[in-house]
Amino acid sequence: MPRRRPIDTGRRGGNGPAMAEEYSTVTDGVRVSVRSYYLEDQSEPDSAHFVWAYRVKIDNQGARPVRLLRRTWHITDARGRTQHVHGAGVVGEQPLLEPGESFEYTSGTPLETPSGFMVGTYHMVDPASGEAFDVAVPAFSLDSPHQDGGVH
Repeated sequence: MPRRRPIDTGRRGGNGPAMAEEYSTVTDGVRVSVRSYYLEDQSEPDSAHFVWAYRVKIDNQGARPVRLLRRTWHITDARGRTQHVHGAGVVGEQPLLEPGESFEYTSGTPLETPSGFMVGTYHMVDPASGEAFDVAVPAFSLDSPHQDGGVH
């Protein structure tokens, strides 16, 4: 089960919660940690347009180098509708991580509902052996102050 812990994002006031949940999991020596943030300034709730940013950190805690080749995302809104997104690398890169190295990036997603969640997979390769393997991206919540009820 992914590890979850609150972290202080430094946000205060009416722009949403000051605490963002961090979701983290390890697969084959690669730790993936994710935090999502609701973007009030890019959202238009009256037009059913809600936007989040998410920050991902990939840590190679293993003994071999790894390269991220492709990604797969499953993005589910509050009505249960799921989008499947596939693509090369992340943010236009296919990072090579030596043991002990990490890579961080920020991306975003819109939904037509005020909440949802994402889960994914990074398709990796050991460049020395050519062995392909998948690394889990933990499920994480997309929550906003406009949703009814509690957090996912």
